Amino acid sequence: MPVNSFDGYPMTWQPDKTQLTTPLYLSIANLLEYDIINGYLAPNTKLPPQRELADYLDINLSTITRAFKICELKGLIYATTGKGTFVSPNAGAAISITDSRTENSYIEMGIIKPFDQTNSIVAETVKNILSKGYIEKLLDYGHPLGTPYHKLSAKKWLQKYNIDANIENIAITSGAQNSLAVTLISLFHSGDKIAVDMYTYPNFIGLANMLNIQLVPVKGDLLGMKPEELDAQCKLNNIQGVYLMPSCDNPTGILMNMERRQELAEVIKKNNLILIEDDIYYFLAPQSYLPITSFVPEQSIYIHSISKSLCSGIRVAFIVYPEKYSANITRGIYSINIKTSALNAEVITEMINTGMADKIVEDKISIAKERNQIYKKYFKIENPNENPVSFFHWLPLKQKFNANQFEKNALVQGIHIYHSDRFLVGNYEGQQFLRVSLSSSADSSELEKGLCILKNILSESNDEKSINPLII
Repeated sequence: MPVNSFDGYPMTWQPDKTQLTTPLYLSIANLLEYDIINGYLAPNTKLPPQRELADYLDINLSTITRAFKICELKGLIYATTGKGTFVSPNAGAAISITDSRTENSYIEMGIIKPFDQTNSIVAETVKNILSKGYIEKLLDYGHPLGTPYHKLSAKKWLQKYNIDANIENIAITSGAQNSLAVTLISLFHSGDKIAVDMYTYPNFIGLANMLNIQLVPVKGDLLGMKPEELDAQCKLNNIQGVYLMPSCDNPTGILMNMERRQELAEVIKKNNLILIEDDIYYFLAPQSYLPITSFVPEQSIYIHSISKSLCSGIRVAFIVYPEKYSANITRGIYSINIKTSALNAEVITEMINTGMADKIVEDKISIAKERNQIYKKYFKIENPNENPVSFFHWLPLKQKFNANQFEKNALVQGIHIYHSDRFLVGNYEGQQFLRVSLSSSADSSELEKGLCILKNILSESNDEKSINPLII
């Protein structure tokens, strides 16, 4: 083959030379990211060797190396020694909520909706507030971090969940995702590293990728992230923070016990990490459990959203932070939000102070218990440490599937569900799972129908393993 002649030569990725601009390494990284995010390069696609790409583009090898490093830090690609570089399994597979669903075309078992049946209680609270004479005072720019009255109610709610903070160290944000964005932008920098579970919240993955923050996967067991593995990764990598969901981990559903929380807190102290504790599901944990933040209050950002416990459409979360981070968090909220809607905060405050919030939590836990009993009729709970009233379950698969094809096949058969590749950080070739949402079906009978369909899909796959194209 003539030097630099690639006519008819097969390459899994051939960037358009005419689109290259300076600096070249950044242009190549942007082209690769575009093709991955937009689905032109499927997950697990093996990319051409760096030297081959450099030869094709007629540029220095180091330029390709720099471009690949940028994409690797964003979690878009991963390298395996002796095998090459591959597109990450979850690259471009962020989970989002859309309104494109055709009514009754499939049963939703992918997205975790928070039992919207209780929204009638929230609606009554909204009507009550709108009938009062002070509504205009909630519609201005005042109190960007939350009014003192709203923050006192937040403090009252947080005390139920064993967080006792000064109102000066509480801010009201527009939901958990907004709190995560504020935290990452305020306290971390491009190129920083944050330790996460091997399977973690996909929207946190997407946010970190956008900010060029590298997520370092840490091995776990039936109780969640292993402290000794976190400590080992801190020795190997310059890790600045750790992200955890201890009350009901998304996607694994693990309820971390108190011993493991304390052990992780010791590692966090030892390595001077910033803990990002996303406790959106604390209302499903035993009230005797303490947040990890309780053991490392001076190193923790504690995020408590009400989207799952009270109402998803009213975007409110409480973020608790130590004084040393106050200026940075305040600046981040000003820069990103200006302020969270005081009207939304008033709705949550009213529900907390009237006891309606407690009633909603009770109702949701009651529904969750019923849904979990239905799930156990079809599938065994493999991990005894999964939260028993979780809104979802982590279902292990008996063989490996092509993730995209499995999801498409399930949709054709009437259920929308998510494969574990969407939650995976880095490269892992072990057992696969499905995250099965119990909370988004319209009612118990629809959930039962969906679980029956899923059971049949998996049974057919087991019976036809030798000929089934979905199985790897």
